[in-house]
Amino acid sequence: MPVPGSSIGDDLRALGFDVRTAADAGEAAALLGAVPASHRVALVDPRFVGHVHALRLGLTDPRFAAAALPGALTVQPASRAALLHAMDRTAAAVGAGRPVAGDGGPDRTEDRTVPGRIALALETEGTAVQRPELGSLTATVPTTDEELAAARAAVAAVDDEAVRLRSAVKAHDGFFTTHFISPYSRYIARWCARRGLTPNQVTTASLITALVAAGCAATGTRAGFVAAGLLLLFSFVLDCTDGQLARYSLQYSTMGAWLDATFDRAKEYAYYAGLAIGASHMGGGSDDVWALALGAMVLQACRHVVDFSFNEANHDAVSNTSPTAALSDRLDSVGWTVWLRRMIVLPIGERWAMIAVLTAVTTPRIVFYALLVGCSLAACYTTAGRLLRSLTRTARRTDRAARALADLADSGPLARAVAVVRRPGGGFTAPLLALVGSGLVIATALVTPFGSWWPVVAAGVYTLFAGLAVSRPLKGALDWLVPPFFRAAEYCTVLALAARSGVPHAVPAAFGLVAAVAYHHYDTVYRIRGGTGAPPQWLVRTVLGHEGRTLVVALFAAVLTTRSSFTTALTALAAAVALVVTVESIRFWVSSSAPAVHDEGELA
Repeated sequence: MPVPGSSIGDDLRALGFDVRTAADAGEAAALLGAVPASHRVALVDPRFVGHVHALRLGLTDPRFAAAALPGALTVQPASRAALLHAMDRTAAAVGAGRPVAGDGGPDRTEDRTVPGRIALALETEGTAVQRPELGSLTATVPTTDEELAAARAAVAAVDDEAVRLRSAVKAHDGFFTTHFISPYSRYIARWCARRGLTPNQVTTASLITALVAAGCAATGTRAGFVAAGLLLLFSFVLDCTDGQLARYSLQYSTMGAWLDATFDRAKEYAYYAGLAIGASHMGGGSDDVWALALGAMVLQACRHVVDFSFNEANHDAVSNTSPTAALSDRLDSVGWTVWLRRMIVLPIGERWAMIAVLTAVTTPRIVFYALLVGCSLAACYTTAGRLLRSLTRTARRTDRAARALADLADSGPLARAVAVVRRPGGGFTAPLLALVGSGLVIATALVTPFGSWWPVVAAGVYTLFAGLAVSRPLKGALDWLVPPFFRAAEYCTVLALAARSGVPHAVPAAFGLVAAVAYHHYDTVYRIRGGTGAPPQWLVRTVLGHEGRTLVVALFAAVLTTRSSFTTALTALAAAVALVVTVESIRFWVSSSAPAVHDEGELA
C-alpha cells in the first residue's frame, strides 16, 4: 500500500490509469492478465514519491514501447508478453539470489525496486526501455523516513506546472519563434489542453487560418493585404501551439507529425498563390508574379531536399567526424552566434514574419523578390557548410542511408531501365552525372524557343544521366547531392518552359504541377523519417518518376503549341499527379501502424 500521505493513486488516476494494488509480483501478473490486450499497463512501487509530470513523462509517452522511472515501469500492448516473461524471470532470479541480468552478468540498475528489476530484465531480453530526462523533476522511491522527507521537500521546491510549460517549447528554435511567439503560445497550448483540444485540431485551425489569409491576399486590396499579414502571423502562432500542445500533453502521433509537416507546406504555397492572384487583381501583368511565386516555391523545396538528403546520408554514418562540424559545435557554445546562424538560414518563423510584414506594407512582387533573395542567401550558406562537412569528414555510410537517398531520388521506370548499366564506381561520379544532366535540361529549356524539340532531346539525355547516377548505391561523400539536383532539374525545367511559352495561364498551371509533385516528394521524406519506408513502387511508376515527368512536360511544350493546349495539358497532369499521390498518402497515413513520433522539426 502507498505510504501515508501519498498521492500516487490519485496521480495515476489523473493520468488515465485504473489503479489496482498487488501484494507481490505473482498477484501483479494476475492483475495484468485481466487487463484488455489493447491497453497500456504500468507497474509502480507504492512508495514512489515524485512530480506528476515526471510520472506523465515516464508512463504516458506513446512513442516508446517501454519506459521507466525509478520505481515505475510501463509497456505498450505490443510489449505485454515481454513484460510478463520479464516478471517471471525477475521473480526466479530474485528467488534464487541471482542478478536479474543473468548468471555472472552485472546487475546494472541502481533501481532496486520490483519495477526497476523488471525493466532491467526487459532490456536484457531485447526490449528497449526509454528513461526520460527529468531535469529538476523528482522521481524516487525513498526507503527511510529521512529519504521520504527529503523527497517530499524536493517535490515542494519545484513547480511541476512551470517545468511542464517550459518543456512544451521546442529545444532548438529560431530567434523570432523563441522570443516573440513561444513566450505566450505555450499558455495557449495549456488552454487548449485543459479544454480537451488535440494537436491535430490546432494544426487544422492553423491551416484554415492560413487559407483565409491567402484569400485575403487574393483580393488585391491594401486592406486585404493587411488582413492577410495579420492572419498569417496568427496562423504561425497556432503552428507553434500545436507542437507545444503535443509536448505539454504528450499527445504524439505519426499522423500528427505528418499533418504538421505537410500543412506547413500547404499553407505557404497557398499563400504564394493568393499573393499572385492578388497581383493580378491590382492590374497589369500577373504571369511574371506567378513566375516569381513558382520560383520561390522551387527554391524553398530545393533547400529542404538539400537538408533532408544531407541528414539522411549522414545521421547514422560510421566515423562521422569533420573539422567543420567541430567548428560549428564551438560556435554553438557562443550565444550570439547561435542566434545569428539560426536567423541566417531564414527559418519558418523569420520567413513568415518577413512575408507577413511585407504583404501588409508593400506589394506581392516585392514580397517574392525578398523571398528569393533571402532564401538564395540562406541556401548558399547552408549548402556551402554541408559541402565543407562532406569533403572534410571521414565517414562510412550505411546501406540504410544509401537506400534512403535512392528513395529520395524518385527514379521512375525510365531511369530504372537505364540503371541496369552500371556507372563507374567511386569518386564524385554520381553527383557529377546528376549535375551535368540537370544543367543541360534546364539550360536547354531556358535558351531554346517554345515549340522546339531540343528540350525533349535534353530531357532524354537527362534521363540517361539520371539512370546512370543511381545505378550504384549512393554512398559517396557528395552523393547526397543527387536528389537535390533531380529536384532542381524537374522543377526548374517546368518553370522555364511555362514562363517562356507566352501561353496564357501556363505559369499558374505549372505552379499547380510543381506543388503536386513537391507534395509527393515531401511525403516521401516524411515516410522515411518516420521509419515507415518510401512510397510503394507502383505509385512512383504511376506518376512516372522525376525523369518521366520532365520528359512529358518537354513533349507538351514541343507538341502542344496552340494558345491553350499547353496550359490544359499542364493542368491535367497536375490534377492527375495530385489525385494519385494525395489519395495514396492519406490512405497510408490514416492506416499506418508506424510508432507514434513527434519530430522536433527542421528550422526551415
